[in-house]
Amino acid sequence: MRFASVTAGCIAPQAMQRNSKIPDGPARRGPIVLVGMMGVGKSTVGRRLAARLGLHFVDADEEIEKAAGMSVAEIFERYGEPYFRDGERRVIARLMYGAPKVIATGGGAFMQDETRRLILEAATAIWLDADIDILVDRVGRRDSRPLLKNRDPRAVLTELAALRNPIYALAPIHVKSIAAPHEVAVDSIMEQLTAWH
Repeated sequence: MRFASVTAGCIAPQAMQRNSKIPDGPARRGPIVLVGMMGVGKSTVGRRLAARLGLHFVDADEEIEKAAGMSVAEIFERYGEPYFRDGERRVIARLMYGAPKVIATGGGAFMQDETRRLILEAATAIWLDADIDILVDRVGRRDSRPLLKNRDPRAVLTELAALRNPIYALAPIHVKSIAAPHEVAVDSIMEQLTAWH
């Protein structure tokens, strides 16, 4: 089984060339890419951020599911994580093309060297962070996360955070998601984007 409608190979040079023509402003460097742990609210915050900026929003996991013709959980179960990560990389590379947009990525995307390099070179990366208690509460509302299947969410999230947070911290913009309406996180992102650019 192959991911459909994806562009293989590294497209950072092409993406950078396109991005150089974008006027000054929060989306000057092309896509705005949200990274961070599962349950942190990347999709919800991303949709609201895109609306605030007047940009298109794309959920990378949803694009992967469209390309593969099955859910993320099914891809993990049938083909394993390495296969999923390869398809994820190709889909995210494709999303770097075209008009500036806000992209929410899966929790493990930024951990992959090639995917992370592309995001850091061709986009503005934002680490959306949250305390473990908040993540545990939020992931409990969904039972479709492959890495949590038949495991204790708190233990898994604590372990993943220890491994991933130092990598997420490579994103140039850091925003803390707290137990408050997601608009609070959007406000913080807007402030930091203005300062960043």
